[in-house]
Amino acid sequence: MATEAADRVTMDKIVALCKRRGFIFQSSEIYGGLASTYDYGHYGVLLKSNVRSEWWRAMVQQRDDIVALDAAILMHPRTWEASGHLEGFTDPLVQCLGECKKRWREDHLREQQPEGELRCPECGGELSEPRQFNLMFKTHMGPVEDDSAVVYLRPETAQGIFVNFKNVLQFSRKKPPFGIAQVGKSFRNEITPGNFIFRTREFEQMEMEYFVPPPDAQHWHEYWMEERMRWYTDLGLRPDHLRLRAHGADELSHYSSATSDIEYLFPIGWSELEGIANRGDFDLTQHAKFSSEKLEYVDSATGERYVPYVIEPAAGADRAMLAFMVDAYDEEEVEGRQRVLLRLHPKIAPVKVAVLPLVSKDGQPEIAREIYEDLRERMPSEYDAGGSIGRRYRRQDEIGTPWGVTIDHQTLEDRTVTLRDRDSLEQIRIAVDHLSDELERRLAAPWRSPKLG
Repeated sequence: MATEAADRVTMDKIVALCKRRGFIFQSSEIYGGLASTYDYGHYGVLLKSNVRSEWWRAMVQQRDDIVALDAAILMHPRTWEASGHLEGFTDPLVQCLGECKKRWREDHLREQQPEGELRCPECGGELSEPRQFNLMFKTHMGPVEDDSAVVYLRPETAQGIFVNFKNVLQFSRKKPPFGIAQVGKSFRNEITPGNFIFRTREFEQMEMEYFVPPPDAQHWHEYWMEERMRWYTDLGLRPDHLRLRAHGADELSHYSSATSDIEYLFPIGWSELEGIANRGDFDLTQHAKFSSEKLEYVDSATGERYVPYVIEPAAGADRAMLAFMVDAYDEEEVEGRQRVLLRLHPKIAPVKVAVLPLVSKDGQPEIAREIYEDLRERMPSEYDAGGSIGRRYRRQDEIGTPWGVTIDHQTLEDRTVTLRDRDSLEQIRIAVDHLSDELERRLAAPWRSPKLG
């Protein structure tokens, strides 16, 4: 009988689990690591890949009005002049004048210290006057490092979509409303990154720019806020740990007339998962001005021409993965022993089923391999024969594997196996011939987080 524990996940527990089970490692760890950079191990790669796949499924596969794009990370420098990033993509930087000499974002410190003179949170020292710090990483293209060779690592994937608007419009035969979706790496030289993979200098974005007739922009902004909230809850995030928060006038980006953030209740507090912005016609207008190309839609039937407005749902793959792990993390006591597990939605679990021979003799490994090789043709599976059966169950629980298949002495007699459920711990006997179909049925079935009660 399982005794449920309180929802007591901490960021330290998530970090420890990620290291212990090979989800995420500190980058360059043998050299002491590099601040706020991380490498994804086997299960981290699989989990984030599943998050991306579900995003692509929702954005492209299940719709007729959105097409895919994969734009280059390095772009013509004029791109960033047009977008405003060269001039305005800055954060207010202050430096401690006291003992520690650390640098901080002034706006973050003001959130922590709403009243009075700001002081260094590390040593209490005085702070310098703020200066604007550009967040773009600068590098040089070609053999000569002069101003004419300067290029930037993109700080967002969105601009690659805007500069390809004309190309996509011509080949896709779409008309507004339609969208262009992209997943890719972006880079920001953050002053104060932190909180594990929540805020890093290298991160993966999942962005879609939805081009609409200007009078319809408000309708589509509301539509995409609802759609994106539903995506997270459909994949298992608890609704009471999600909220939609509209930006105040002082928070809005220069290009946005309305932005709302989907926020998740992390152990560090409510924090942004995704922003849904009404960017108006700012981006296409700016790129048309700087490139001297017309970036507009012309209705061939009526001759009407206009610059579409843009609704942008912009999510982070790393943050989404972190939210799914935090929400799925659970601890409970089973028969006097603590069990740690990830109650991940089966669709995004790195491994769907583990095949476990009870002992490594008597022909059990051979039958287990046969079953495993059949299952892995249908779904991500893992063969696990190392250690006691209890230890292997615990390992798969921490990875988030929804089902375990155990081959034992009875399997040799009647070709049945034990099918174990991660969440309920229910175990049933099932014929090997029916196993694949049953697992596919379970994988396709509606799922609700057991943490909802």
